[in-house]
Amino acid sequence: MRILFLVPYPLGRAPSQRFRFEQYLDALKAHGHTYQLAPFISVATWNILYQPGHAVKKAGGILAGFARRLLLLFSVPAYDFVFVHREASPVGPPVFEWVIAKVLGKKIIYDFDDAIWLANTSEANKVVVGVKWQQKVADICKWAYKTSCGNAYLANYARQFNPNAVVNPTTIDTVNLHNKVRDQAALGRLVIGWTGTHSTMKYLDQVVPVLAKLEAEGLDFEFRVISNQPPALSLHSLIFLPWSKDSEIADLLSFHVGLMPLEDDPWAKGKCAFKALQYMALGIPALVSPVGMNREVVQHGQNGFVCATPTEWEVSLRQLLQDSRLRQRLGTAARATIEQRYSVRANTPNFLALFS
Repeated sequence: MRILFLVPYPLGRAPSQRFRFEQYLDALKAHGHTYQLAPFISVATWNILYQPGHAVKKAGGILAGFARRLLLLFSVPAYDFVFVHREASPVGPPVFEWVIAKVLGKKIIYDFDDAIWLANTSEANKVVVGVKWQQKVADICKWAYKTSCGNAYLANYARQFNPNAVVNPTTIDTVNLHNKVRDQAALGRLVIGWTGTHSTMKYLDQVVPVLAKLEAEGLDFEFRVISNQPPALSLHSLIFLPWSKDSEIADLLSFHVGLMPLEDDPWAKGKCAFKALQYMALGIPALVSPVGMNREVVQHGQNGFVCATPTEWEVSLRQLLQDSRLRQRLGTAARATIEQRYSVRANTPNFLALFS
């Protein structure tokens, strides 16, 4: 099969692409398939996309992306499948998807890992949110040959428009990337960790008072945040690390415990438990809110803790800070969960079946 990947970002840059399909490219080759990746955003535009300013260059990069998409339509007939990750273009109606499905008659595999039919406004995207055209998600689902969804909540939405919706979870490469395990018995200051982009830092608000209380009691720990921007949190234990792809695994391995708080809202229900998956793959117990896929991945007291109230966050954190054997037991079970259910190796047949 010849497969065209219509994707938003350049290869190797965006987490959603890296963990949704890029890590399966070798498997596609091994099974005799060929592919081409066609990002909308160039590397040059990506490098300034989330920086303040550069408005003219950003606008030029978007216009250049539309030009590349128009030219690409002439080569689409040569492909058997067109894999669309999230959208063919970041703004406007689904014109490219309509032409590919309805005019050129190609089979679209439509992939998404967030509730992207909802308007999720932040400081970073408030200027363009009005032209993102979230309603196009339903149309692309209708036109798709299959819809590849990160969790059951997303798949249930897609099935309103197309019965061929498959749960294709975001997965972890436990062989080539997340291939080390945290030694919970090692000496040193205990680290409670969180990783994510600035847009999801708001979810930390619910655990900050708990961390402040543990600080006030004199418990010795560090709260380490790995992100693209430093958080504005009033915590003495706070240490900020800028996210780096090169040091990503080593930085995560510094955690003894990983946090994934969420608010119980429609957008958060579409989350694919990615933070928890990363922690758990490295043998780090995850403490998560009981929202969406978190409840599927984390079994309370077996491979992590599910925390719904401040008291539950406090009790779980206190237990893990004080008991290295508990951290080790939960971490071992967490790693096994990922290997068995959410690893690239376990999910490869499911991913390949999208193209059948």
